[in-house]
Amino acid sequence: MTAAVAWNLSPGNEFVVNGVPWTVEAFQPQVGKVVLVRPEHEAWKTSVRQLMHHPNIRPSTRTRKDLPAASRGRQPKGVLDLPPSKRPLMMLRVDHLREVETGFRSGDPLNALPREPKPQYDPNSTTLTERRHAKVRELRQDTVRNPDLAAAHCLDKVSYRTLIRWDLDRRRFGPVGCADDRWLRESTGRQISAAVREAIFAVRHETLHRSKLTAKDRERLIHQYVREEFGKDEPVPSYETLRVVWKEWFGSTGARQRYAVSTARAQAVATGRHVVISRPGQVVALDTTVLPVKVREQVFGDPVSVHLTLALDLYTHSIVAFRLTLVSDTSVDVAMILRDVMMPLPMRPDWGEGMEWAYPGVPGSVIAEFTDGKVAGLPFFAPETVTTDHGSVYKNHHLIEVQRVIGATIRPSRVLRPTEGDACITVAEMEHLIATWVVRIWQNRRFGSYAPSWDPAGDHSPNTLFAASMAQGGFALQIPPAELYYQLLPTHRVMIHGRRGVKIKNLWYDGQALDEWRFRPSGRGGASKNKYVFHRDPRDPCFVFFQDPLTHEWHQLRWVGLPDEGRMPAFSDARVRQVMRELRNQGLKPKSDKDLLPLLLDLIGSNVPVDQWPTRLTKAQRTEHAREEAQAAAAASDRPKPSPAPACADEVAPFVPRQGGEVDNVVALRWRERAEQGQAAIDGERRRRREAVPEKPTASSTLGHRLRGLSLRARNTILFECPGRA
Repeated sequence: MTAAVAWNLSPGNEFVVNGVPWTVEAFQPQVGKVVLVRPEHEAWKTSVRQLMHHPNIRPSTRTRKDLPAASRGRQPKGVLDLPPSKRPLMMLRVDHLREVETGFRSGDPLNALPREPKPQYDPNSTTLTERRHAKVRELRQDTVRNPDLAAAHCLDKVSYRTLIRWDLDRRRFGPVGCADDRWLRESTGRQISAAVREAIFAVRHETLHRSKLTAKDRERLIHQYVREEFGKDEPVPSYETLRVVWKEWFGSTGARQRYAVSTARAQAVATGRHVVISRPGQVVALDTTVLPVKVREQVFGDPVSVHLTLALDLYTHSIVAFRLTLVSDTSVDVAMILRDVMMPLPMRPDWGEGMEWAYPGVPGSVIAEFTDGKVAGLPFFAPETVTTDHGSVYKNHHLIEVQRVIGATIRPSRVLRPTEGDACITVAEMEHLIATWVVRIWQNRRFGSYAPSWDPAGDHSPNTLFAASMAQGGFALQIPPAELYYQLLPTHRVMIHGRRGVKIKNLWYDGQALDEWRFRPSGRGGASKNKYVFHRDPRDPCFVFFQDPLTHEWHQLRWVGLPDEGRMPAFSDARVRQVMRELRNQGLKPKSDKDLLPLLLDLIGSNVPVDQWPTRLTKAQRTEHAREEAQAAAAASDRPKPSPAPACADEVAPFVPRQGGEVDNVVALRWRERAEQGQAAIDGERRRRREAVPEKPTASSTLGHRLRGLSLRARNTILFECPGRA
């Protein structure tokens, strides 16, 4: 249980103890006694002290009052859960709150509408309370002038306290906090009695190996089972209810349901007007460009172009984060670099004491307690505004959700295009070189003519300017929790199949974390009715992540096609799509994802012997293998620690820089390791399939077998003496 959640031991509140929900029946604060109950179990009489020191207890989300009603007992609500017709109403409420807070509908003086701010909303001449009362009067006047429009916009009954509640919820949960919880009413699903449930599973078991039946045939069998086992008085749902329940529990006999993903556009527009920056983190510039030189990838050693993404704090001119990728940056890469801006940079083995954290205000020992190690002298903070280029990666729905999670605003900027050169070092060496240059050289370089306006004659560097800002305004030490990684991943809203798990991007995932929620609707209302939310890292399709609706804990689900033992070569979504194309071309219909594994391994191995990999593979194929290895390694390093041993990618070996000598072109290639890994996985899967084949049953002894085992004279004797037996 986290310290931020207050304990409420009032009768009726629920706690989860060792994964099992218990309800408070009685609480005696004068003696510190608590009585917890659970259906079909004896009451648990304990003390408050014992509960507080229990190693595995937390308040249930079903009864927590600090959560909105639409998130109690369910996964947290999101903007995509709202019906499309309600999203404009939510943003209209946000615009009204922005006008009350700043005097501008957009919340930004640089994007002011004509005649803004209005006199009653001018923050220079009115207080926040006065502006809230003015907004209430304005909405009431609109209701009198056009009651139908006001009712359609759900603004006809807004009061002063309503504005306060909306504002508090918006600050805590983002724009979705302004949404009415009645728009996301709990979906109770369909009431299926125990008798009908037993009948459904019995019919399922009966028809599992029979010819295909229609929904009407299954309905008749269910009626027959209930009538024979429980009598004619037991009610049975209608045909439509049984059809829908069957589809939810066991899947469709035809095409499966597919969820709709809508892409939102960024609404921030660059104005080109001057902005005064007065503190670190107020504006962070984010840009991606092709590195001016080529580097060698570490699988085959081929020269490749890499993309460099930099995050620059405009106030201190500090490079607060950077990443190298073998492919153009995706929304996940942007989300992870924004996470890097908020987290301290750990010290590396070859960095000296002069590169450690040495800013005043916060001792390095305090930060080391949070990070379990020494950190480098590089600023970290929660960004307020992030400027980017005009790429589509910065405008999709995933980045809009990332803005809400980290509390930042993303605005477009411009694009840079460099030149290329020769390659002589690997990607890992280049990453280490850039990190060392940033911490040792860039952060200590003198500004010269770019000194701050308040001290143009001063001798400042990014480090000294950040230290000065800490001395002036203080420093709020906020290190994001490990769960932020899961929250920044793209989401998928799907149903849980009772037997197979969940299907995301053509692959099935399953795990023990889904056992409690199988054959149960999520209770989520709105556009994603009765669906569950799963987070997935596109760089590593081996896993998806599921947040428990009851405890809000995160669980990792494996792809069901992964082998139980051994290691699996890294693969990407493009490889999965290639497998699906091969299946369609060959006319194959695999029964489970276990049948996809051999074809996937064949495509990874490219049907080329190990010794011929460097020569028989084309440049595009070698680059594809290197990208898959790099993306899987990056995903494994971003996952919270401690994490389970990666099943898709090799462990990333720590970088050890070369000491002395001239720079050469010798790199530690890993193509043989990947080739042998793919061949070993193919051999292991073939071995597993051979061992899974059951032995042929021994035929029972017959007269024919006995006769063939006798001599010719004995056989003739039996045939002539016992013709009936022949």
